[in-house]
Amino acid sequence: MHRSYGTSGGAVERRLRMFAHMLVLGLAMTAMEPVFSQPALAQSQTTPASETKPIKMVVLGDSLSAGLGLPAPAAFPARLQKALKAKGIEVDMINAGVSGDTASGGRDRLDWSIPEGTQAVIVELGANDALRGTNPDVPRAALTDIVTRLKARKIAVLVCGMLAPPNYGSEYAARFNSIYPDLSKSLGVPLYPFFLEGVATDPKLNQADGLHPTAEGVDVIVKNILPSVEAFLGTISGQHS
Repeated sequence: MHRSYGTSGGAVERRLRMFAHMLVLGLAMTAMEPVFSQPALAQSQTTPASETKPIKMVVLGDSLSAGLGLPAPAAFPARLQKALKAKGIEVDMINAGVSGDTASGGRDRLDWSIPEGTQAVIVELGANDALRGTNPDVPRAALTDIVTRLKARKIAVLVCGMLAPPNYGSEYAARFNSIYPDLSKSLGVPLYPFFLEGVATDPKLNQADGLHPTAEGVDVIVKNILPSVEAFLGTISGQHS
């Protein structure tokens, strides 16, 4: 009896020692887990952010977007880029505005103005055509060609509309002003109806020539167009407004 009991007691004691040993080992491994798991967690948290790349965008335009009479940081593309960043949308921006350019001029320099890898283009052209009273068929054809060629390159396009000055008469204005909505509808691209909305004819927001916006005027343009640009860029993969 005693031998049997003693043998049974020894077995129990050995099991208890083994259990205690396993418990100590388990606690030691648990204490080490954060050392291994934290870097892995940090990596999983930072990887998605590092994979998000800025959208490569170009503003193809004339003096209104080039920033005639303004320092470079006050021009429309720079101010738009800053406003987008404040919304959490990162953009690599190129200001391809050329003062005095017409829609035909923008078409002629399209290939070298829009580099490979560009994902989005804002087209702001036609104001000089309107000021010169150019036959509306000319800017219509040029703008159609610009948008068609950009779409063929798989580049998203936002067209900014322009309005003819009233001194050319209602018939000319009707022909010119219809270019932009017609283009948007026929080619399936988004339209911002009037680039100078809220700024045109306001002396406080324009330079002495009455045509080009001041820095404050550019900020008004950016504020007004920003929702349209956010929606436009929201269609491009990897960015959210």
